[in-house]
Amino acid sequence: MQIIDISKDITRCELYPGDPPVRLETVQTIADGCDCNLSAIYTGLHNGTHADAPLHFLDGGDSIEKADLRVFFGECHVIEVPPGAITGEYVNRCFPEKAERILVKSGGKAWFLESAAEELAFSGVRLIGTDALSVGTAGVQQETHVAFLRENVSILENLELENVKPGRYFLAAQPLKIGGAEAAPVRAVLLADYVFWSGSKA
Repeated sequence: MQIIDISKDITRCELYPGDPPVRLETVQTIADGCDCNLSAIYTGLHNGTHADAPLHFLDGGDSIEKADLRVFFGECHVIEVPPGAITGEYVNRCFPEKAERILVKSGGKAWFLESAAEELAFSGVRLIGTDALSVGTAGVQQETHVAFLRENVSILENLELENVKPGRYFLAAQPLKIGGAEAAPVRAVLLADYVFWSGSKA
């Protein structure tokens, strides 16, 4: 089984402007005579590879522990797009049809306009992922997120797709269970050989 890690190291990756820096602290060490090594971490929930819940932009929306885990587990399409704004017209012309999960590779330099988010939600997409820090950009963050989240389209952000070729994969990217939170870290992976789930037999 070929497993491709598409998660960024939460302690080393770029932070979204305004998010708190990650702090990893040593609580105790074996070298100091303790029985075990023990650490604690402080991080914003949108640092590193993470999933957004509706609560992130919808007042009264579901928090992350209520996410349907089936959405984060299944066949997905990785596509490559040019840097810049992704429009609704581009979605209609270039995105795969009848795809439930789509991961967008752009070197972290593409974002969705509200029209693109609306088109994807209308098409039946249940999860959208990006290697950018966010599905939106300055000035259109709220509109883009709301267009996805109000239609229960799950969002994965800050994926590591540099070495992933466009194509079909099996995605496993369940968010941590954090009650009442608007987001959660994710350890996202792709399975590249999917005989066991595609219905084919060896």
